Amino acid sequence: MGLLEGKRALIVGVGNQRSIAWGIATAFQREGARLAFTYLGERFKGNVEKLVQTLPGHEDMPLVDADVSKPDQLARLVDEIGRRWDGLDILVHSIAYSPTEDLRRPFHEISRDGVLTAVDVSAYTLVSLSNGALPLFEKAGGGSVLALTFNAVERVVPSYNAMAVAKAALETCVRYLAVDLGPKNVRVNAISAGPLKTLSASAVKGISQARDIWETRSPLRRNVTQDEVANVAVFLASEWSRSITGATLFADNGMNIVGVAE
Repeated sequence: MGLLEGKRALIVGVGNQRSIAWGIATAFQREGARLAFTYLGERFKGNVEKLVQTLPGHEDMPLVDADVSKPDQLARLVDEIGRRWDGLDILVHSIAYSPTEDLRRPFHEISRDGVLTAVDVSAYTLVSLSNGALPLFEKAGGGSVLALTFNAVERVVPSYNAMAVAKAALETCVRYLAVDLGPKNVRVNAISAGPLKTLSASAVKGISQARDIWETRSPLRRNVTQDEVANVAVFLASEWSRSITGATLFADNGMNIVGVAE
């Protein structure tokens, strides 16, 4: 039996095959989980449908069009999952957005609206999704919520700008949700991954340079892979991590501990 045998997991944030969320989804299925997905409008519908159709048993996987930053669409998503499944065990939040101009201009010139948008989409949706899914978690007797972050919170990463503010807010939300939802046996954690080549990361100027730095300066002298991050997610979603909540686990080949480069 897999570590997630029979668990029901809602994956929010798949954009294409390079998405961390997609890597997590395939690892979850490998470990026995049942999957449901969202997609963001017609732009991403085809990509997500094609990916899901590559999975065994895809006919029984809910696939819902939902912009979870909009309350009506979030409510519709929760209703649809509740209609298909009598409970939810795992929620994966892999959503991040900032206006491009607020990733490319100097930090002191970022816009108020850009910061508000980045925090709303990238951080507040973790709160609203967790709250919306809570009745489904309660039916399951508890659950695990996972968020994806990047270490532009404790370290300055050039061009991360408004998204760095949003990730700081996201990690704070993880801790506060962990305290609020813990009595209901719902754990909330974040994974801080290295600079993978994702759709979101492609908007950050210099991400390729960051990957080069990982290869030469991280303790393991290599970049992290999608599969490695996904395996950390399996651990956090499984009973093996049932004593862990409110944590940010680094899946970055140790780069978070490096101060001055050698």
